[in-house]
Amino acid sequence: MATKNRFSTAPRSGLGPWLGIAAIIVLIDQLTKITITKLFAYGESLPVTSFFNLVLVHNKGAAFSFLANESGWQRYFFTALGTAAAVFIVYLLKRNAGQRLFCWALALILGGAIGNVIDRGLYGYVIDFLDVHVAGWHWPAFNVADSTICIGAILFVLDELRRVNK
Repeated sequence: MATKNRFSTAPRSGLGPWLGIAAIIVLIDQLTKITITKLFAYGESLPVTSFFNLVLVHNKGAAFSFLANESGWQRYFFTALGTAAAVFIVYLLKRNAGQRLFCWALALILGGAIGNVIDRGLYGYVIDFLDVHVAGWHWPAFNVADSTICIGAILFVLDELRRVNK
């Protein structure tokens, strides 16, 4: 009599693919930051289109330079917060590895969080270089890590809306 493997019917993927996505994001984020610091002097800007520039700036705060002008404690606070978030996200990925959209969101946020934590640890600030301005609106400069965190947050909301509508 053949026995059925109790694990064969579960459509779950492991933690590995999600950590791989996060690692790729960290790699792209760090490579772009290294490249921009090699090519630009601090504050230097290069117009690419009528609404987009490359610029090298340092952000000692959080999103939109929140707390950037504080005395330096924010470096340790945001490093600890990013590290704690990364640990919690890995826990969530492990528990929910089979939920694709949810895990995509978490993997994107994880990669972005780690990318910015690396900057804070190495330099004491986050390297930003993407500068968007449209019709008189000018967003604070950001980076690849910030972009993936935002995309991950959008996917997280979409996943939750999908779950609520079922």
